[in-house]
Order: sequence, then C-alpha cells, then structure tokens
Amino acid sequence: MAIKVVMPEMGEGVVEGTISRWLKQVGDAVDQYEPLLEIETDKVTTEATAEEAGTVLEILVPEGETVDVGTVLATIGQPGESPQKNGHTPAKETAPEPKSKPESEASAATATAVSHPLSQRYTGRISPVVGRIAAEHDVDLSQVNGTGRDGRITKNDILAYIDQRQTQPKHTPEPTPIQPTEALKPVSPSPTATGRHPVTPSSTPGDIVPLTTMRRAIAEHMVRSVQTSPHVTTVFEFDFTAVAQHRAAHKAQFARDGANLTFTAYIVAATVEALKQHPMANSTFTDAGIELKRQINIGMAAAIDDGLIVPVIKGADGMNLLGLARTINDLTERARKKQLQPGDVQGGTFSITNHGTSGSLFATPIINQPQCGILGVGKIEKRVKVINDAIAIRPLAYVSFTFDHRILDGKTADDFVSTIKQVIETWQ
Repeated sequence: MAIKVVMPEMGEGVVEGTISRWLKQVGDAVDQYEPLLEIETDKVTTEATAEEAGTVLEILVPEGETVDVGTVLATIGQPGESPQKNGHTPAKETAPEPKSKPESEASAATATAVSHPLSQRYTGRISPVVGRIAAEHDVDLSQVNGTGRDGRITKNDILAYIDQRQTQPKHTPEPTPIQPTEALKPVSPSPTATGRHPVTPSSTPGDIVPLTTMRRAIAEHMVRSVQTSPHVTTVFEFDFTAVAQHRAAHKAQFARDGANLTFTAYIVAATVEALKQHPMANSTFTDAGIELKRQINIGMAAAIDDGLIVPVIKGADGMNLLGLARTINDLTERARKKQLQPGDVQGGTFSITNHGTSGSLFATPIINQPQCGILGVGKIEKRVKVINDAIAIRPLAYVSFTFDHRILDGKTADDFVSTIKQVIETWQ
C-alpha cells in the first residue's frame, strides 16, 4: 500500500517549509524512521524521516520549492507499485483544491499582480517569512495573487511577484518628475528565477552566492538587533582551575550516567545562578517598561555547516549540572544532525556563545533580540597569571558580556558578570 509523505508541522506559527535536499531518490529503498529529506524554514534546517519502510515511488516537490504544511511531498510503497493505487492519506494531509483553470493557465497566473485599481488591504494569514519579505521589499500584499490554501500568499507567490515587478516595464505614458525620496530609494537585488538558492551554489571568485533561507534570516535578525538596542560590551578574565579540577574528578561518573561533561555545562550553570541574583539581565525592554522573565531559558549559539543556530535549554533554572549536561549534549547532537525542530530554538531569555571552540580569545557578540544580553566565552587555555605575588599557570579565558544599555548600565552589567566569575572560580 502506497504511503504519502507530507510536509510535517514544524512548530507553532510555522505554516510552510522549503525542500532543502532530498536524501533519497525515486527507486531508492528506505527503512522506517530513516532520514528521507531535509526541510528548511527561517529558523532551522531539519531532517524528515520515513514513517514506514519501502521504496520511494515518486517525488512530487523538487528541491528548492516552498510548500504549505500538509502538502504531499512523495509516496513510498513496494517496488513496481503504482503510487495512485491503494494510497491512503494521513489525517494532516491537505485535500487538493479544485482547479477552475487549465494547468498551464493556472501556472501563468501564479504570483501576478491583481488588477484591481482599488484593492482592499490584505487581511489573510501569512507566515513570518512572507511578512519579512514584504517589509523588506515594500510589497503591498493586496497586489499579490495568493496560490496557497484558501488564497493565502505563500513565499513562492511573493518572491515571484517581486521578480515580476522588477522585470516588468513600467507603463508611464507621460514622464513623471522623480521625487527626491524615490531617487534615493535603494534598488532591491533581483532574486534567482525561483527566488531561492540553487542546490549547489557556485564558489567561483567574482560570482554571487545566493542567500539561503537561514542566511537571509540571520542577516535580517542581526541588522535588526543593532538597530534596536544600544550595544555595550564588557570583558572579564575567568580562572577555570576549580571547574577543571571538578570536571576531572567527575567526568567518568557523568559518562556512566549518559552525559558528556563539558565546560559549557559549568558556564550555563554559573550563568543561571547569576541570572537568579540579577533578574534584570533576564529581561526584555518594552515601551511599557522592562519585562522580567519568569523562566530562565538559555540559548546556546552553535555554528553549523550552513549558518548559525541557537537551540534553547528550556527551564535551565530547574536543572542540576547533570541535567544541564544531558540537555546540552542532546541539543548539540541534534543540531549537528539537523534534527532540531522550530520549538527547540524558540523561547530563549538569555544567550551564550562559546566562540572559543574555534580558537577565538574574545569577541563582541550581537544580542539575540529581544533578549537583554549575550555572554561570549573565549578559548580556555593555560596562561601565566600572578597570584599572591607569585607566578602561576592557570586555565584562563576571556569572557565578554554584550548588553542592552537601555536595560543595564556598566555597574549592573559588571555585577552580573562578576557573579558568574565568582561561581566559576569557587566551584565546589
């Protein structure tokens, strides 16, 4: 019996996804729960697995296409079986919409401007991706013809509309004087024919490498961050001697309990303790006032092959060192395997970036909005330090804290980092 593979629900508010890469092709055998394809959203790139074993009979959505949750992507069945026979539809599958136009005519109408001189303001549901693209390119959504479910505007629709708007000649029977604001308005770069990156971007010097969904989201988020809050960075030096001794004494015990004890677990634990003592650092600036967060959810910035991702330790204030180590191991492993879900990267109240793993000594990281600050941990290495007028060799690291100056001042920020430093250097 042929099984239909559909675009899964990727989390609250995520209504569409892009087929980043098919890991199996038509005719390939696939085991139950074996990765079948990679799906990319503006938050994560994750693998989707096969619910049942079989052979890939057909692939209905090519790489690079963005489709709604519930859209049929492929079918799996027995070799030689027709995908149209005996196939059953999962409960979440979207029923096909009746077509009132021939296929060729419907394709030609995709994402064309609506020819209504007095269009009403678009009030339908859109995804965060569509909203950001519309704001970035100053698109009036009432002028875009939505081809999604119930006429909803999809990412394909708005990208194609932008491409058409840029390539279509403007009909101006009479010359119109150019206003100063129009003359200074930057021209948005034209996307590729599909509006997305090719499967294998060119790396030849001089070429332009198109933006992936994740890279575009990172760029927009970072620019918005520096435009939103005044960034100030303070730098401390931490002595990890006490932590190194504790780790050496308990690493084997933690391994027996199924956890790899890393320095990151200690840094997160110390940060949680400091956030408890300095709740202003675990807050968000709003027009109504500074919102103190009830929970402490620590985001850990992690570099992956095609960008940066920040999985979140939910309820970190309720975990001991073993629980933190296990959670860090799990999130790190799933991030590396592209198995994170959108919910795994949402809800953070404070972030940490361990840039020292690549050899960096110190940095001035950008705040992960709308949080108050981000802690940057440099490389932990043995250096010479004067202790009680004597020269000693200690495992040291520079730790920076970039904070929102609307919320914290220099003194309150330094007090917060001093608490982390004290916990690290006096670890029992």
